[in-house]
Formats: sequence, C-alpha cells, structure tokens
Amino acid sequence: MSTNKPLLKVDNAGIRFGGLKAVSEVNLELLKGELVGLIGPNGAGKTTFFNLLTGVYVPTEGSILLDGEKLNGMAPHKITKKGISRTFQNIRLFNDLSVLDNVKIAYHTQAKHSIVSSILRLPSHFAGEREMEEKAIDFLKIFNLDDVLYEQAKNLPYGQQRRLEIARALAAGPKLLLLDEPAAGMNPQETEELMNLIALIREKFDLTILLIEHDMNLVMGVCERIYVLDHGQLIAQGTPVEIRNNPKVIEAYLGEEVS
Repeated sequence: MSTNKPLLKVDNAGIRFGGLKAVSEVNLELLKGELVGLIGPNGAGKTTFFNLLTGVYVPTEGSILLDGEKLNGMAPHKITKKGISRTFQNIRLFNDLSVLDNVKIAYHTQAKHSIVSSILRLPSHFAGEREMEEKAIDFLKIFNLDDVLYEQAKNLPYGQQRRLEIARALAAGPKLLLLDEPAAGMNPQETEELMNLIALIREKFDLTILLIEHDMNLVMGVCERIYVLDHGQLIAQGTPVEIRNNPKVIEAYLGEEVS
C-alpha cells in the first residue's frame, strides 16, 4: 500500500512561544496509506504539533513537507487545498446548519464553478450546487448519516456529531487526515464503532491517517506504527508491541523510572 517516498516529512520541526519550547526537534515520516498514532501524556505537545502541520502555527525551527512541498508559513486554507484535513479534540461543527450543509461546505473547496457564476447565478452555479448536494448525500451514506440529512448538527447525539466531523474533513478530499482524539467522550460501544469506521475510511479512500488518541485500546488496535511525544520531544517510535514495552514510554506515562 505504501511507497518509499514519504507523503509527510517533518524534519527537526519545533516552535517556541517566547522562551518556551512547546515542540522541539520532531522528526516524523508518514508513507502513503499508513495509519500512524501519535501519543503522549497530557501537555506533551500533540495538538500543538497538529497545529504546526495545518498552518495554525508557523514552525520556528525545521521544516514540514507534504509530497515534497514545503508547508512552512502557508495559510491554513491553502494547506487544506494541498491535501491535509483535520478534526479537533473538541468537536467543531456549524451547529445551526444541517448535517447536509456541513458537508456541502467542505465540498466547496473543490467547487468547479467560478465565483462569478455564483454571483451572477448562472446555470453552471446551479449545476455545480446540485452535483455537490448529490455527492454529499452519497458520502453521508457511508457514515450512516443519510437518515439525518436535514437535522441541525447540534441536535445529533455525540457519536453522530463525531462521525459528521470526520465526514466533513474527508469531504475536502485530503491525502492526509489528522484525527485529534476522535474517541474523546465516547462510550466503549461508540469507540469500537469508531475503530471500524477509521479502518473503513482508510481502505475506501486510500488515505494516510495520523491519529492522536488517549484510548490505548484504540491506538494499539488500529495503528501500524506509533510515535510518542513527551514535553514536546519525541521519545520513542515503533510498532504497538514495541511501544507498549518501551521503558521510556512507561516512565513518561507513570512518572517513574522503569528498571
């Protein structure tokens, strides 16, 4: 599934806020088609690292490349167009819009009709809108959300809101999907359903996925490789078995040295 050339290459990347190093000297590679975990204790710098990848923060050191193209300093919306989409630890939806409209908004990043045609309400505008709506409805069927198309997002149960957020991120047509604690707040059944969904979308959309998660059963169950951050620095990487038995990782989580 993967090739030798990394889709994402992070080379000694980091960021300072004043004199504080929030993330420092991170080296990370993702090959096309991989599903990789990023774990670490609270405050380890995981979400800050996601913010570097998506242009919310600009690295003060190192470089970030997607398909060989440097992303440093690129605006978030341009990074989205280049092929990186993300979800958030705290779900961010357009709460007062329908499920369908939340996904249609994401499809607008791929719209073929021009701004001029939209302003002038030309036939190409209406044809483009119909096409996006049909695509969005078909897309939402994959996530079992086609029976709530016209519900406001805020009225959905928590598990469905999380699925909608993932669906919206995928509708932008990414090469790389970043999932920031997708199982947060979920019960065991919802978490198991999420594991199955992640495996499905990876296979169906030929995606590369980087996953931040505190639920170790989920991480160990779906990820091929895992990186571990602590105090803004990578302390380990390897397979789930290697990470589970790594003394540095155990020490970071338990706060005590392992003999």
